[in-house]
Amino acid sequence: MTLPFAAVLCDFDGVIRFYDTAEVARLERAAGLPEGTTSRIAFSQERDLPALLGKITTEQWVQSIATGLSELVPEEQARGLAEAFASAEFRVDEDVLELLRRVQAHVPVVLVTNATLSLEADLLSLGLSHFADDVVSSARVGVVKPERRIYEIAAERASVSPQQCLFVDDRRENVEAAEALGMTGVLYGGIADLEKALSGHDLVP
Repeated sequence: MTLPFAAVLCDFDGVIRFYDTAEVARLERAAGLPEGTTSRIAFSQERDLPALLGKITTEQWVQSIATGLSELVPEEQARGLAEAFASAEFRVDEDVLELLRRVQAHVPVVLVTNATLSLEADLLSLGLSHFADDVVSSARVGVVKPERRIYEIAAERASVSPQQCLFVDDRRENVEAAEALGMTGVLYGGIADLEKALSGHDLVP
């Protein structure tokens, strides 16, 4: 089989892994906070960028989130929200994994993810430590999407040129950055988007 690309570069969170935020939402309601407040504080650039660049540990990130929340609620509640956010249960989309495994029979699949230093432990807990042909984690390479260099590193790891890559991500800015390098981009909103990109190559039942 000849595919129109020589490697698939795939985001992790929002494509393969998904979080259960119900407990955080419950705690936010109990604290009188609008739902999503914890995420907004956690993902503010001044707090999550150091974690995504591997400059601070996940524990230090949690403390930073708690510090931000303590401006809104008592310290004990802030800490509880931050810890619930960091320990939220997650699952993988088995249908996406199965599709990517079929792809792997023909070309390498490389995970390209903005992640903390906890990524390896998370992959291990999911039984995915050896799933991808390689993993490009922002916390390990010191550069985040949508910066050009992380895409170049991923293509290098796959031993192909950017123009030979299919890039899959759930954030538009990340897809556009990949396309600017000549990659074929897939803005992921559900498995149908990935199936469409792979259709016609006997990979989709």
